[in-house]
Amino acid sequence: MTPRRAFKTASLIAGAFILVISVTARAVPDKKDKQQGRLLFGKVLDEQDNPVAGAIVYLTNTRSHAVKTYIVGQDGTYRFPGLSTVDYEVYAQYNDRKSDTKSVSQFDDRPQVYVDLKIRAH
Repeated sequence: MTPRRAFKTASLIAGAFILVISVTARAVPDKKDKQQGRLLFGKVLDEQDNPVAGAIVYLTNTRSHAVKTYIVGQDGTYRFPGLSTVDYEVYAQYNDRKSDTKSVSQFDDRPQVYVDLKIRAH
């Protein structure tokens, strides 16, 4: 084998090796690419559909009875990422007013669930 032919063969093998490594690296999903668990999100609104800044959203896991809270910002939005596939109940409260309690079923297999919560007047 001539030195030139040996160099070509070595270059081809090195190129194939780099190609295999790069394809393998792309096959492994990045954790940032896939959301872990479900996302529950939505808005807290008053009866005129205006955002209710400062409302507190309560999310209860009906299996463990663990409660998570979220204080709503100026735009009225809330979000609970990374939820397990169990039943949840969610409601919002602002001062002494409260929204209806909404349920999110474990059988709802959507990765993202949007629920608006309306604060009722007295």
